[in-house]
Amino acid sequence: MSATNTHRGTLFLIPVTLGEQAPLEVLPISVKRAIEQTDHFIVENEKSARRFIKKICPEKVQAELLLYPLNKHTDPGELPAFLQPCLDGKQVGIISEAGCPGIADPGAEVVAIAHQKGIRVEPLVGPSSILLALMASGMNGQNFAFNGYLPIDKSQRKQEIKTLEKRSTELKQSQIFIETPYRNNQMLSDLAATLQGNTLVCVACDITLPTQYIQTQKASYWKKHQIDLHKRPCIFIIYAGV
Repeated sequence: MSATNTHRGTLFLIPVTLGEQAPLEVLPISVKRAIEQTDHFIVENEKSARRFIKKICPEKVQAELLLYPLNKHTDPGELPAFLQPCLDGKQVGIISEAGCPGIADPGAEVVAIAHQKGIRVEPLVGPSSILLALMASGMNGQNFAFNGYLPIDKSQRKQEIKTLEKRSTELKQSQIFIETPYRNNQMLSDLAATLQGNTLVCVACDITLPTQYIQTQKASYWKKHQIDLHKRPCIFIIYAGV
C-alpha cells in the first residue's frame, strides 16, 4: 500500500442482486464482510439500499448508517464530500440499484475522484447483467461494445440499429444495449424489422431469477416468434460478424 493511502479508508464498490432473491445466493461472502465494516454508503436509492443492507447484514444498526444520495438529482459538486470519511480513515461503500456500481449505473464519477485523492478502490465480485448476457449469448466475447440506451425516436432508433449492425459486420463485434423495460417489446419488434434476416439477436431478461429467459436466434426468427418482455429487465445483443 502506498504512502498516499496508508491511513485512509477504502472505497468498496458493492454489487447487489439483479432482482428479489436472497443476496448470498448470488453474492460472495466478501460482500457481507465489506458491509460489516462500513457505515458510510453512497447509494442510488436510500430505501432499497437500506433493505439490501438489512438482508445481508441484519445485525447492523440502521440508525447508525450514513447514506449519501447519488442519482440524476445529485449536484456533482457534492461528490468529493462523500469521500471525506475515507480521508478520515473510514470505509465507504457504493451501492447501485442492480448489478455493479459504475457499469451502466452511477458510481464512476466518485471512483474517479477517489483515484485523484489517493483512496484505495476495491471492486467486489457480483452479477453484471451485461456480462452474464454476453456469456450466455454464444456471440463474440473477445470483441464487444456496450452502447447503453438507443434513441427513443423511432426513425433515429432504426438508424442506430443499422449502424450497430454495420459495425458488428465490419469489426466482428458483439453490440450490447438496453432499453427501458416498458419499451422492450417494441425494441425486439424494431430489431426484427430492421436487421438483416441472418443477423443474430440475443434476448436475455430476468437474469439469475427463476423467470430467466435467454435466447439467441436470427432476426428472421424473431419476426415469427414473440415473447412478452414488458417491464422485465432485459439485455439485447446483436451480432452480424458470422
